[in-house]
Amino acid sequence: MTELTDLAGVYDADGGVRGEVAYVIGHMLGRAHCALCDVTHSPVRRKPEWDRMAATLPAPMRLLHRNELDLELRDAMAGEELALVAARLDGSWEVVLGPEALEAVQGDVTRFRDTLLAALRERGALS
Repeated sequence: MTELTDLAGVYDADGGVRGEVAYVIGHMLGRAHCALCDVTHSPVRRKPEWDRMAATLPAPMRLLHRNELDLELRDAMAGEELALVAARLDGSWEVVLGPEALEAVQGDVTRFRDTLLAALRERGALS
């Protein structure tokens, strides 16, 4: 069985006050969109159901903005479109959900969980 140790969700947005404000304004103007943001946040704050769901995942889930990545994760994601979810499998980061899969869950936390767990099963990280 593949060893799963960490999960990382990467937003298609920058962190920090400037990044957050730029995303909110861009989103309101229809110029910025992040499918992972739709899953984790309501228009006003982080969804409580996200936090409850994340606590049930088989590995810790970090949520990061594109400007907050460490070198190892950035290298593993090179050339990938955002937003995405990566998993550390057998010690190496691998993208398990890309933007299309995240769009398909339509902001629904339960559908996100089901989609993520299915992707991890396909990679042998879950039985």
